[in-house]
Amino acid sequence: MLRFVICCALAFHACLSQADVTVLEMQHDTHGQVLVARVTEQIAPGDYEALLAGITAHPGRHARKLLILDNIGGSAPEAMRMGYLLRETGFEALVPQSAVCQGSCIYLLAAGRQRSIRGHVGLHRPYLANGDSALARGQRPRRTPEAYFRDMGVHPSLAKDMQRIEPWRMQVLTPRELTRYRLQ
Repeated sequence: MLRFVICCALAFHACLSQADVTVLEMQHDTHGQVLVARVTEQIAPGDYEALLAGITAHPGRHARKLLILDNIGGSAPEAMRMGYLLRETGFEALVPQSAVCQGSCIYLLAAGRQRSIRGHVGLHRPYLANGDSALARGQRPRRTPEAYFRDMGVHPSLAKDMQRIEPWRMQVLTPRELTRYRLQ
């Protein structure tokens, strides 16, 4: 698995400056054809469309579908839209050892059919009182955060606990908390 992750990370190194959302098809020695998506920087309106375009550009059977996260959050409604797409299309989620998944990135992590966390996962309350980021004020998620987490098999109390953390603070989840919320 470590070799697989290293290969994926090297493949994306050249693409990082091009887009926040990247989807590539890779041939892995053991697993065969793998579809790898990477979401970096800040989630913003339009990222759902970029993810959808990337996934549809690579039709066919894949032995695995892997989402690699190193993300600072952003638009919660856009992250939930992306999360439903990732779940429908069967992606696993990975936070690599040197990476972070903070803020609304938690919605992408929750969408993984399987989740591997080697890096850090951080929570905080959204910046605006109504739960949206400034970038997504006009958008509304299909479901509430509690319902979203329930749909993803994550303990819905995560949404309530996120609201207890000031927007300017970050609480990094411990392995015990990750297990309690059913994130790993």
